Amino acid sequence: MVQFEELRLRLLESEKPLKELASALGLEEMAKEVATLEEQTAAEDFWGDLANSQKVLQRIAALKNKIKAYEELTSAFEDALVMIELSDEEGDLDLLPDCEESVKAVEDELDKQTLATLLSGEYDNNNAILNFHAGAGGTEAQDWCQMLFRMYGQWATKHGFKFTTVDFLDGDEAGLKSATVVIEGENAYGYLKGEMGVHRLVRVSPFDSSGRRHTSFASLEVMPEIDDTVEVEIREEDIKMEVYRASGAGGQKVNKTSSAVRLIHEPTGIVVSCQVERSQHQNREVCMKMLKSKLIEIKEREHLDKIEDIKGEQKEIGWGSQIRSYVFMPYTLAKDHRTGFEMGNINAVMDGDIDGFINAYLKKQSLDALSGE
Repeated sequence: MVQFEELRLRLLESEKPLKELASALGLEEMAKEVATLEEQTAAEDFWGDLANSQKVLQRIAALKNKIKAYEELTSAFEDALVMIELSDEEGDLDLLPDCEESVKAVEDELDKQTLATLLSGEYDNNNAILNFHAGAGGTEAQDWCQMLFRMYGQWATKHGFKFTTVDFLDGDEAGLKSATVVIEGENAYGYLKGEMGVHRLVRVSPFDSSGRRHTSFASLEVMPEIDDTVEVEIREEDIKMEVYRASGAGGQKVNKTSSAVRLIHEPTGIVVSCQVERSQHQNREVCMKMLKSKLIEIKEREHLDKIEDIKGEQKEIGWGSQIRSYVFMPYTLAKDHRTGFEMGNINAVMDGDIDGFINAYLKKQSLDALSGE
């Protein structure tokens, strides 16, 4: 039947990209690396260095997961092809929706795995640290900041990533002034690094009794979580430490003592803070890790030779610097100003459906790199 033949041809369009993906992923090299690492685990002194043994085991698991994901994708492709051919032989159009769903699943997974091959940056595989900051505009901007906070939390949940709040400063009446979170998962930083920038909201404000349309801004910083194996020299005399009383989201007190810590790196003006741990010492350790991550991110982004070259310049959270606009009124649209990618279902976007924006940015970066821009 024509419908099944068209669907079969559509599925076969994925056959060549599927084979190319195996090469792009480096499956043969992965299998060799797994074999080499598993030999190391059999050595008598393997467990002598617990930190290293954990990293080896994590690497083995990550490689095996990638190999398994590709094998499952090829099986899904073959199963979908057989389903279409059998359904066509039976001539049963009631089976067409199931066949279409299986083809769509193959296409989506192929896109996902192909996209992951674009994440070749040094820190792309790391966890991501996100800093949210409300722009000028009081309650309206602070409410928008919390909406973004929720959006990325929803995105993380959809992808099975862990979303942990490290610091949270409530808004004056609603929303939040600033927040810091850690998103843990494979390639978290690689996927989210393009989300860094100013996000603009246009809507009729629920806080305006006159029902006027407002434009608000919030900024998002994204940096890779740096582990202890990366050496970053930070002089103690360059750090100013402040302590304050912690408070949770929505005004909930998480600690009645002044255990929360804020570190200021005076040469750059970078400020990091943490309030989720039980002691000043623990919160300071988290702050130092975030400070290292921030310095590394700026150094890489600005192509600097040394940490000392960082000037700490800050862009204004406002007009002219936004990367994306979210419009609720007079129409609904989310549009990325760098790639041109847009979505009309603004509610889906705010519920974490931002993969289209992420994918478009990564593909653009890859094309720009190939063209030498």
